[in-house]
Amino acid sequence: MKFYDLHVHSVFSEGESSLEEIASVAKKLGYTGICFTTYILRKREEDILKTEIERVKNNIGIEIFLGFEARNIRELKKLASIRRNFDILLVRGGDLKLNRAAVETPQVDILTHPEYERNDSGLNHVLAKLASKNNVAIEINFREILATNGYHRAKVLKNIRQNILLAKKYNAPIILCSGAISHYELKDPYFMISMAVQLGMSLKEAKISISKVPEGIINRSAERRDKNWIMPGVKVIE
Repeated sequence: MKFYDLHVHSVFSEGESSLEEIASVAKKLGYTGICFTTYILRKREEDILKTEIERVKNNIGIEIFLGFEARNIRELKKLASIRRNFDILLVRGGDLKLNRAAVETPQVDILTHPEYERNDSGLNHVLAKLASKNNVAIEINFREILATNGYHRAKVLKNIRQNILLAKKYNAPIILCSGAISHYELKDPYFMISMAVQLGMSLKEAKISISKVPEGIINRSAERRDKNWIMPGVKVIE
């Protein structure tokens, strides 16, 4: 079984984990691929990053995909124009309007931590149905769980359980991601699976959420990068 972590970050400043460190640890943990997620970049920065990704892929021997995470409605509206520049498109969850806009947008691959900094889960039956219709994966973010404690962790866990119930009821895809910002925060895929089971998923569902669901996102990404691709279900036949 192939495992993927499609939401990791890295910075290149001194004292922080490099992309190479993250990729090396991810491979040792048993991942087939990771998605390095960034924000808006200048063209030169994007080119440098893509060159670094290719170098690390060849050095480490792990698939590395480039992701863009929209942090507001304005950035979300840019997705259609930058679709082919990135492998995976994510939207930072938490704000209710942004959560809704994300699940309404077929170009979006992952809605990250929809419950982020909320008292509720950030989803309801309407949004879960839209996520299912548009094939937007609902993320279970382990950094959010592990970065909190006490009452706040209990609240996060409660909200994540609620989102799992909604996603399962309306057949929206669920994806497990570490949300790591350093190689220290990467988690063994079997730890992620075990934690997901504790949160309300079956063992089979948990395995699918870290293997088949991200694999499907990667395959759709490859289709979108085809020059003849127009939109989901629409392609130019030469």
